[in-house]
Amino acid sequence: MNWLEMTESQILEIANPIMDNLMEASTNVNHERHVRDFTNQLKAIVTKENLEVQCKEYQTTLGYLSEREFVGVFRKETDVAIFWRQKYTESTGEHIAFLRLISLEGKILVQNVSVT
Repeated sequence: MNWLEMTESQILEIANPIMDNLMEASTNVNHERHVRDFTNQLKAIVTKENLEVQCKEYQTTLGYLSEREFVGVFRKETDVAIFWRQKYTESTGEHIAFLRLISLEGKILVQNVSVT
């Protein structure tokens, strides 16, 4: 079965563990673990130093990542984007968590990710 034709539940079974790892690795500022599911292109962008700066910045202003609530899956011809409503421990606002997954060489990898 083409993974792009999976149900939302099936896609979330793939995406949630990846996003859980990203969130925990970000909280712990663990670069190796944070980039383990990244494409090589994204690994080149998210350096250890870059990750440390980003994590310390959001942790200082917003606190740590906490609950997230699934919003939706958007399918394209080559990839899938998953969106969640994201909370932080020290922010009362709602933020968007976004994960873009792509299949490369038989593996589902992170092409883009952000929390804004």
